[in-house]
Amino acid sequence: MNNKKSDEFNFYEAALVKRTELFKDCSNIVVGDGDLDADILFVGEAPGRNEDLTGVPFCGAAGKNLDKLLNSVGLKRKEIYIANILKCRPPENRDPLPEEIIVHTPWLLKQIREMRPKVVCSLGNYATKFFMALGKIEDMKKMPGITSLHGKVRDINMDGVRFRLIPLFHPAAIIYNRTKLTPLWEEDMEIVKKECLSSFERS
Repeated sequence: MNNKKSDEFNFYEAALVKRTELFKDCSNIVVGDGDLDADILFVGEAPGRNEDLTGVPFCGAAGKNLDKLLNSVGLKRKEIYIANILKCRPPENRDPLPEEIIVHTPWLLKQIREMRPKVVCSLGNYATKFFMALGKIEDMKKMPGITSLHGKVRDINMDGVRFRLIPLFHPAAIIYNRTKLTPLWEEDMEIVKKECLSSFERS
């Protein structure tokens, strides 16, 4: 499977990504997975090896754990939408470079504008710092980490795109610390569900 030449990617934000070295070296563009009309959008950092091979985000060990975590709070993957900041896998799963984030951000913002989710859940430290810094690379290091921010609701406006941000621990991190982090994740997801309900009642 290779979707890099797909006609569905003939738009400006995709064209920016197609000019990058990451695009040249990746197997697939990993756009997202789930319900585009969902109230909840989960956003991770970047695709990994399994995601690159399949074109589907969170399909490896972290993805299986995410499915279990969603089930534990009464949700299924098909009821949410999952995407990443980067649509192409960085070599050896390294951290994204500043210029890569800059080029990929317009595509993510396009997804958020089109979806209009009630809540965006940043998965893990990197994605949380990205949103807290409003996508400004130079400010990411100044942002507090996921440990202090998880489950806390914030109103975000990125480039005219408004949404409510609720940071969550990354499913991969929970694999290595299930006893401590799983209860926290479940508590945070209850906050997400309540926020979606209150947003519906306000609208």
